[in-house]
Amino acid sequence: MTDRAPRPVSASQHETSELIMPQDANILGHAFGGAIMAMVDKAAAVSAFRHARTACVTASIDRVDFREPIHVGDLVTCKASVNFVGTTSMEIGVRVEAEDLISGARRHTNTCYLTFVAIDRNGRPVPIPKVLPETDEQQRRHEAAQARRRRRLEERQDEKRQDDQRLDDARDASR
Repeated sequence: MTDRAPRPVSASQHETSELIMPQDANILGHAFGGAIMAMVDKAAAVSAFRHARTACVTASIDRVDFREPIHVGDLVTCKASVNFVGTTSMEIGVRVEAEDLISGARRHTNTCYLTFVAIDRNGRPVPIPKVLPETDEQQRRHEAAQARRRRRLEERQDEKRQDDQRLDDARDASR
């Protein structure tokens, strides 16, 4: 990628909707979480590709809490936007809403944060442009994403220390 000029959030926002059909649901008539997660991942991928203008892969999905069920016949809308960009990775926030098409009532069912990494043809991470928040809300999301990134990095370091300690303990036990 040659163009590393910062890009506004609005340049990569994406919204998609899908009607929940019986094959997407469990025996209670609620959408499978996996079906919703697939929609979330695809919506986030579009935002990631639009921002990076190169291939991107999902690196992680943060905790997902389903606030309430999504029913067969509901229209599910995923609204995705880039919240924060590091050097080669970016956090994409996705807001999921369900709409009862008969009554018109909309419900916020969950929000997910996904990390994508931009890659080249060899699967190696490549630098991407920073993101420019344009509104107060986008700036708030940008700051919150930075805090989540710090926590993720701290958790990764803690996990590595624990893994290293387990290896040391195993080596000591085998002597």
